Amino acid sequence: MKAFADLYNRLDATTSSNAKLAALRDYFFAVSPEDAAWAVYFLAGGRPRQLVPTKLLRELTLTVAILPEWLFEESYHAVGDLAETMALLLPESIHTSEEGLAAWVETKLLPLRGLAPEILTLQLIPLLQQLDKRSKLVCIKLITGSFRVGVSRLLVTRALAAVAGIDAKRVAQRLVGYTDLSARPTAAHYLKLIAPVNEEGDERSEGQPYPFFLAHPLQLSTDQFAAAIGSPEQWQVEWKWDGIRAQLVKRDGQLWVWSRGEELVTDHFPELNVLTDCLADGMVIDGELVVWNHGAVNATGQEELKQVQPYALLQQRIGRKTLNSKILGNLPVVILAYDLLEWQGEDWREQPQSARREQLEKIVLACKQPQLQISPLITGESWQDLDRQREASRSLGVEGFMLKRKDARYGVGRTKDVGVWWKWKIDPYTADAVLIYAQTGHGRRASLYTDYTFAVWDSPEDNPNRKLVPFAKAYSGLTDAEMREVDAIIRKTTVEKFGPVRSVTPTMVFELGFEGIALSSRHKSGIAVRFPRMLRWRQDKPVAEADTLQTLQALLPQASRPANKDVA
Repeated sequence: MKAFADLYNRLDATTSSNAKLAALRDYFFAVSPEDAAWAVYFLAGGRPRQLVPTKLLRELTLTVAILPEWLFEESYHAVGDLAETMALLLPESIHTSEEGLAAWVETKLLPLRGLAPEILTLQLIPLLQQLDKRSKLVCIKLITGSFRVGVSRLLVTRALAAVAGIDAKRVAQRLVGYTDLSARPTAAHYLKLIAPVNEEGDERSEGQPYPFFLAHPLQLSTDQFAAAIGSPEQWQVEWKWDGIRAQLVKRDGQLWVWSRGEELVTDHFPELNVLTDCLADGMVIDGELVVWNHGAVNATGQEELKQVQPYALLQQRIGRKTLNSKILGNLPVVILAYDLLEWQGEDWREQPQSARREQLEKIVLACKQPQLQISPLITGESWQDLDRQREASRSLGVEGFMLKRKDARYGVGRTKDVGVWWKWKIDPYTADAVLIYAQTGHGRRASLYTDYTFAVWDSPEDNPNRKLVPFAKAYSGLTDAEMREVDAIIRKTTVEKFGPVRSVTPTMVFELGFEGIALSSRHKSGIAVRFPRMLRWRQDKPVAEADTLQTLQALLPQASRPANKDVA
């Protein structure tokens, strides 16, 4: 554990990518494969479920450090991180365990999950007493599932490539699925990451997918497109679906479904199992999982694009541990296929986009299963023509267009070295809302109020009894200078404190942007928005002129708007 804690300290102490890379290389060269396996897991984004309830950790700290609760809470609010607060408050230990990371995780930490509170307390105290302050901090972060340090997955990939002496893209391929929630890293897994390239160069195993190719945002006016990216004839244009990016992997008579977050989600979408029989072995398809209305037709009897249902319905399936027949019947899922990464056991990522698309269309046509649909292509004589078609995105439940260069190969991550994909999104929904609650941030923002709750009015301005109703939380979009200015106003206008939260006198209006909106019975406003962020501080707008619930309801898809728009 001490070696991993020292690595954490080196990584946390610098913003230099080269310094972080050197620290990672030094660590991987020095430790055993067992320890390196778990280090890669945590550094690359692996997040095992929380081992010990946060409440119990707080109580343990109060007991061992002999502190009143108010002092712990004040310390926590000042520090902004539970693990760091505990490490600072718990008594110093003269012991420093020399056992490695793997031994700690496998024999001491993982067995804590599910134990009764009284047993946990008895086991945790002697465990933490074996560690110095630095190791204790890292250990508690692992226990709470909150381990994070300023290292990207790409940097870990580069470090492993340097250790192994192989291409970083090869390592990226091997890392896919490594941090799945069900994964338990071993020395063998680590040694496979850094193993020499075999003669065939074929290292795909069982249901392992490929690293996802990601798009860059296209933020130009339409009249600049031709000069910047050429003519539409050079591009494959598709709708940008609002679902879950996924890869279908068919090998050895089995079908696997992987999300972009590299989670194996096959069991969450059992209706896709029918594709096992119609897809040949040695095939990987990239596409989008969406909820699908199989009965949608237009006035001429033809199927409509509006068969794709809102992302909020897909969320209802994601959040369920078990799927009954009612859920499967009401919220059926299909995959909209838009790329072919493997065909007949061969890696097709080096094939041009147009060739991959041509073969994919043949595969989908031959499959003849409604659970596999081809993502349709959009054509236009000019970028202006395509822009006009893009205006229909909202009514179709999509986010705009994807532009994929026809000669592009399929890359790794967000890169441009083998071609490029662009996401040409529509402008976000917007609403002017009032800041009513604030909470301090974390890390370097722990001393500032940076996390805000926003509200809109429940009725128009002519109602003298109207009230502000909270509907969204946001913490991103302002500059550091603006954050400091807002923080000062929050401190001056605080009405009441609720633990870490302050309620404030409504004085500030912000324009919020969000990607989606849906009805929600779980929210007081009856509205849920997706990916809210602050677009600008409306210092020009008085609180009385902020938007209303009626404004938000008007943004809802027509079919889901409440029949009675009056809100009591």
